[in-house]
Amino acid sequence: MEEISKSNIKKIEEKIKEIKESLNIDSKKIILKSLEEESSNQNLWEDQKHAQEVLTQISEIKEEIQQIESIEKEISSLISLIDEEDPSVKELIAEEYYNLTRRINEFELLKFLSGRYDYCNATMSIHSGQGGVEAEDWSEMLFRMYTMYIEKKGWEYNITNIIKGAEAGIATVTFDVIGKYAYGMLKREHGTHRLVRLSPFNAQNLRQTSFAGVEVIPILKDLEKDIQIPDSDIEFKAVRASGPGGQKVNKTSSAVQITHIPTGIVVMCSEERSQLQNRQKAMEILKGKLWKIMEENRLKEISDIKGDYKLAGWGNQIRNYILHPYKLVKDLRTGVESTDPQSVLDGNIEKFLEAQLRIQ
Repeated sequence: MEEISKSNIKKIEEKIKEIKESLNIDSKKIILKSLEEESSNQNLWEDQKHAQEVLTQISEIKEEIQQIESIEKEISSLISLIDEEDPSVKELIAEEYYNLTRRINEFELLKFLSGRYDYCNATMSIHSGQGGVEAEDWSEMLFRMYTMYIEKKGWEYNITNIIKGAEAGIATVTFDVIGKYAYGMLKREHGTHRLVRLSPFNAQNLRQTSFAGVEVIPILKDLEKDIQIPDSDIEFKAVRASGPGGQKVNKTSSAVQITHIPTGIVVMCSEERSQLQNRQKAMEILKGKLWKIMEENRLKEISDIKGDYKLAGWGNQIRNYILHPYKLVKDLRTGVESTDPQSVLDGNIEKFLEAQLRIQ
């Protein structure tokens, strides 16, 4: 293992100072004190929603401060040991240095997750594109990739609607991702994903190109005031869920489909057994889609947000997954590559997500 010098440690010391300033840690300490005083107020729980928000803010700010202070202490510890000549101590310093560098790089991502709703949970949808049964199989592979990533993060997911492919795979699936900064981390997965492989679905085992579209929106609970949708703009239909797709997805007509007439956006939900609950959830997703249109100020590109928001096909892809004739996953926006597609498809997509965050 490479020997660590004082200049190495000085660099990470400067880096953590820069992160500390960019995250306004000193200001957050003042905010934390104010929130803790508010939390001790006996009348706080008269408004349970506000009380929960206060406690959540306290927890999140405390976690940031504790992480920074822990890293600073470890840097000080390394500085105090750097002049030791004992080889075993030098080895320990190198090990601690690389662990600390990894932690700092992970923590640094917080300064790129400063969008208004980056902290929110997310709703993801995957739609099969050009390629027939191949594309539906590819949609299922992407669904597996994302759910494996979610599980590695310690987050949770819940399927709200799924339509199975006619022969195999998934035609479309929508699921909620519950985790801190879920939307911020996943929002740039929005787009078309292209797969090239030897087809498992034809006797000739020919090379096949398939496409699937991914959509990501934040779960916003407080849109009632910001987004008003007249009943005349909504076409409501009760439908029968098409397949199992998870414990909560049922085959009764409690599933709903809502069409927003002005934009053509269609939302389906079959998560709950109650039609009313499914309608509420579908409206929540619809408002999230409409919010995204307004937030990005792209009213002329409304097809980006619709169910078939952009044709998942040639020329629109954001990332290629090549399994044959060579092995390569390449993000076309950042240039980040991996020569181990199986690892990527097993949910190890962190370097793609982080690279995209850092160039925004």
